[in-house]
Amino acid sequence: MKSLAFRLLPFLLLPASAANAKDEWPQWRGPTGQGHALDATDLPVEWSETKNVAWKTPVPGRGHSSPVISDDRIWLTTALETPASEAAAAERLKTNTGDQPLVLLAEVRLQAISFDRETGEIDRTLDLLTVKDPQWVHALNSYATPTPILEDGRLYAHFGSFGTVCVDLRSGDIVWKNTDPSLQVMHENGPGSTAVLWRDRLIFHLDGSDRQLVAALDKNTGKIAWTRERSGAMRENPQQRKSYATPLIVEVNGKAQLVSPGADWLYGYDPADGRELWKIAYGELGFSNVPRPVAGDGMLFLSTGFGKTEIQAFRLKADGSPELAWREKKGAPRMPSPLLAGAELFFVSDNGILSCLDAKTGEVRYQERLGGNFSASPLLADGKLYLFSREGIATVLNPGPKFEKLGENTLDAGHFASVSAVEHALYIRTEKALYRIEKP
Repeated sequence: MKSLAFRLLPFLLLPASAANAKDEWPQWRGPTGQGHALDATDLPVEWSETKNVAWKTPVPGRGHSSPVISDDRIWLTTALETPASEAAAAERLKTNTGDQPLVLLAEVRLQAISFDRETGEIDRTLDLLTVKDPQWVHALNSYATPTPILEDGRLYAHFGSFGTVCVDLRSGDIVWKNTDPSLQVMHENGPGSTAVLWRDRLIFHLDGSDRQLVAALDKNTGKIAWTRERSGAMRENPQQRKSYATPLIVEVNGKAQLVSPGADWLYGYDPADGRELWKIAYGELGFSNVPRPVAGDGMLFLSTGFGKTEIQAFRLKADGSPELAWREKKGAPRMPSPLLAGAELFFVSDNGILSCLDAKTGEVRYQERLGGNFSASPLLADGKLYLFSREGIATVLNPGPKFEKLGENTLDAGHFASVSAVEHALYIRTEKALYRIEKP
């Protein structure tokens, strides 16, 4: 089988966090931020509640953030919810301009939880933020959806408009906290975009129905380093102005670019100062974007989100805006991110259609219905492709140009968080628990 290595030169993917040896899974979608477990080996293809489970630990509260792993500790965030009264919820909903199913709270406590990697025991719970009468979130979302970042003994936890917190992992002390009102937007469906680290900048999207901007904090102090309002024209309907995508940093001709999907537009920014480098209109209605772009071999791939959903592929150019190479509408995801594996691009639609395309040309290799519904992004690990549904079913495939199923596995609760993989183990967060899946 040909190598699954994805070629990035002369366009380099820059890790959002400069992971060192101890920060083995430092951010959402792994060391590269693209769903590749670079060093995982001998991973299982079969598991259940009673097979290949090293441990299982119930997770208090509710959240969709992925596990991040450093040394002998696993970290994730969660939200402890106090529901709003029926009367209070009805009063607040008078300002709602959408028709989506919502969760309304009187209070939410946002926490970071540490698990012992060997035993699965919870060994530390840190209170980060408490918010009274917080914005509502979509019923499929949570108040703790963005994944934290680990770097050099610190954890950076971002919660959208509710704030951002930096924690010293050794002491458990809060190093800084930013709840600046100028960084608040109306998410409508709750926070979704995960922050990225680049040098001393912690960068994140704030694409609400009222305002749309990108912001960077100084990672050492938490103070605002720069902000940049989106420049693209917005739709009249406020519900079509929002976005929840996570940016990706690539290097083009020796210079870093922040690739940043918003509603209706794809932007490129200089991560140092937020200067807009270019922007490209999707050409069709695209909003509430959740998938993170992926890049490799001089190409960039993204989903345009809700509306006229499609996958778009661009050729990265050293002297200006990326150039559209191809587009594919059938089977395009609204929530799961795509995954690049060698010469193939894989993506699974929200309703369970898996697509494999030639990454360079967009030619469809195959499309297969897996069944179920999907929010979590796929994982490439140990030469296998892992996909996880909201119904708690994991499908394992050979990541080649022909459909080849290796296994199908079920746990007791659904998958919303994307899965992490380190050494010989998968770390799976379901709606109820955190699992270490590993052969005996």
